[in-house]
Amino acid sequence: MAPVPHGHVTLVQVARWAGVSAQTVSNAVNNPERVAPATRERILAAVEELGYEPNLSARALRNRSSSLIAFKTRPARTDKASLLMDEFLYALNAAAAEAGYHLILCHAEDGSANEIKAYRDLLKKTSVDAFVLAETHRNDDRVSALRSWGVPFASFGRSWDGDEATSWVDVDGRAGTRAATEHVAAQGHRRIGHIGWPAESEIGSERREGWLEGCRGRELETDLQAAVADTLEAGRQAAHRMLDSSRPATALVCASDTLALGVLRALHERGLRPGADVAVTGFDDSPTAALVSPGLTTLHQPIDVVGRQLIQSIDNLLAGDPRDPQHVLLEPELIVRGSSLPGPPRQ
Repeated sequence: MAPVPHGHVTLVQVARWAGVSAQTVSNAVNNPERVAPATRERILAAVEELGYEPNLSARALRNRSSSLIAFKTRPARTDKASLLMDEFLYALNAAAAEAGYHLILCHAEDGSANEIKAYRDLLKKTSVDAFVLAETHRNDDRVSALRSWGVPFASFGRSWDGDEATSWVDVDGRAGTRAATEHVAAQGHRRIGHIGWPAESEIGSERREGWLEGCRGRELETDLQAAVADTLEAGRQAAHRMLDSSRPATALVCASDTLALGVLRALHERGLRPGADVAVTGFDDSPTAALVSPGLTTLHQPIDVVGRQLIQSIDNLLAGDPRDPQHVLLEPELIVRGSSLPGPPRQ
């Protein structure tokens, strides 16, 4: 028997150890049905004894597969509370590793044209199996570009054009804000305002619809609403306007934690108590939501599930699984904290 090799073990060394050809070792690892059971057992014992790891790069060349999934990152913003995309990137990477894939990140400036160019450049330089998209929108040029190139992809965010051919995983923002609205209404609030995003945001429109449904289900007025940029300052100013109304809001349901934190600042400026005087809810369950006092009631998105479902969908697409395209809509969880609950009476 050959001596045990040290360092990186090659397929040829395993073959010598087991007393077979290199091709037989390759078959035992990649096509076990081609090797007699006794021989296969001897080879696998040698693989385990020597610590041999198959050359995945060579296998990828043979199979025309790289096990690489690409995702475009974006810089963090100092004027936003949510770290949702950071959480998503971690969850996606963990799910990819568990399924035997590697995540490769690409950079592009804002705008679909820049992102498409980054995708094209990446495909020229690297063998990428598939892409994951995020922040989808109506008439999304990234979708048509990848489809025209024949590159598989799945998206975090549904197809807002009603495209049934795209695989996507999304969180039900409508159900989330409806639950938040019903929650504050159950505390006795009748003047419930909504601070959301501009009309061009499909996600914002979904969340606004949930607020509308929650109000209409209890026959509440829906005149107190604002569509603003997703910044702390925009939330603060919108809250002041709704509190200055002749019939001011007693509860404010916000499309994001960023806007909700702006509302909390406005309440502090007016000497009003969150929850006790004006109920406030956010969306995304950012780290700050649990740290402010009182804690911010908000909607938690199941980002770890989103990551796993997207990688499963990519895996099915690459395998030609007939179950794809998949459309998965997940419901967020309402996390109730002090900002929406009646507090003790003012001393």
